[in-house]
Amino acid sequence: MTAVHVPAPAPKNSRAGRDLPAAISVGVGLGAVVLVGVVWFEPLFVATCTAFAVLGVWEVCRALRLSRIRVPQAPLFAAAAVMPTAAYLGGEQVLTFALVVTAVAVVVFRAFEPGEAPFRGVLAGLFVLMWVPFFISFALLLVHLPEGKFRLLVLLILVVSNDTFGYIFGVLFGKHPMAPTVSPKKSWEGMAGSVLGSAVVGMVCGVVFLGAPWWFGVILAFAVVVAATAGDLAESMVKRELGIKDMSSMLPGHGGVMDRLDSMVFGVVVAYAVSLVFLLTAA
Repeated sequence: MTAVHVPAPAPKNSRAGRDLPAAISVGVGLGAVVLVGVVWFEPLFVATCTAFAVLGVWEVCRALRLSRIRVPQAPLFAAAAVMPTAAYLGGEQVLTFALVVTAVAVVVFRAFEPGEAPFRGVLAGLFVLMWVPFFISFALLLVHLPEGKFRLLVLLILVVSNDTFGYIFGVLFGKHPMAPTVSPKKSWEGMAGSVLGSAVVGMVCGVVFLGAPWWFGVILAFAVVVAATAGDLAESMVKRELGIKDMSSMLPGHGGVMDRLDSMVFGVVVAYAVSLVFLLTAA
């Protein structure tokens, strides 16, 4: 009797277009590593941010190369390896110095590399520099603020709240696309759910973890939701421009590292700015 081969069923995707069990497992695992680093062992957090920066640069450079956009990779990988530590040890000034030096290196390296459209390569390289290692390094700046560990923890909670409430409201009530040419599945109803749910979460977290007035948590939540949504749309725009679905397939259920960090890289910059303004005005 001949055995009949039955192919394994493909992972069942949700209405949001991804494999939820895999996505949740990967998200929880990454969150646990970050949480341990932030709360108990900061060198692990620095190493994690550095790994994210290096992998993110690799993903974006790879995607650009597939579209025949040649960027100088050596200075970008150097920046990814150095910038998080520079931010952690030296703060804003050292991070800014590293940004300027790397920007100059991108121009110089591209000028001496062969290939067409060097100006386009320089612009793309500067974009990668800002979007990946520079923005990611703000997580280390946030840690250095008063109650910095708790501020970063609140940011992580707000980003998760943004995704969770946006997904729930989008699936249940989503009818009006926010940016149909860039991200057809993102709806205004989902955005409203993200704002409302994250505002409540932010208010509670601001009072409990930061000892801040309730309104600070609401403002922080609104700012993070707007920034996270902008980050998500920005990455979607980049992927559509390059003609790819995901930055890579490194993280099951998410795609690539930048597919997971698209909301976070914008959110951490805004969270740092809002926290800094609040601390300066409260002093």
